[in-house]
Amino acid sequence: MIVNTKWHGQRAFTAVGASGYEINMDATEAYGGESKGVTPTEMLLASVAGCIGIDVTMILRPYLSEVESLEIETDGTRKEELPKGFTSILVTFKIDGTIDSKKIWRAINLGKEKYCAVSDSLKSSVNFRLILNGEEAVE
Repeated sequence: MIVNTKWHGQRAFTAVGASGYEINMDATEAYGGESKGVTPTEMLLASVAGCIGIDVTMILRPYLSEVESLEIETDGTRKEELPKGFTSILVTFKIDGTIDSKKIWRAINLGKEKYCAVSDSLKSSVNFRLILNGEEAVE
C-alpha cells in the first residue's frame, strides 16, 4: 500500500492513497502551521478509531439493528519530551441501544486481536529511506 504526501509550503501537506481521497494535514500555529488540516497525531488517533470501528461494525453486522448510536473516543497520552510519541492510547466505545455488552466486547476483542491492522502496526518498527534528486542517499 502506498500513500503519496506532498508539501504545500510552511507545514502543510496533502496525502492521497489508492482510494483517491485527499487528507489535508498541517501543524498547529504553535509549530509554524496555519491549522489548514488535521495534525498527523490526530490522524493517528483517528486511524485507530476508524480501523477498530470498521472491524467492530463488520463483526456486529447481524446485530446492528440493536445499535442506535456508536461513537468512538480515542484519547492519546503523549510523552513530555521530544519526540512526543504516544505512551498509551485509550479507545472508548460509546454505544446506545439494546445490544448485549458481551457481543460488543467480543467484537472489540476480535478486532483488537485479529483484525485491526492500525493498532497492530503501532507495535511494529518504522524504517526510513531517502531519495535525493532521484538517487537513493544512504545515511
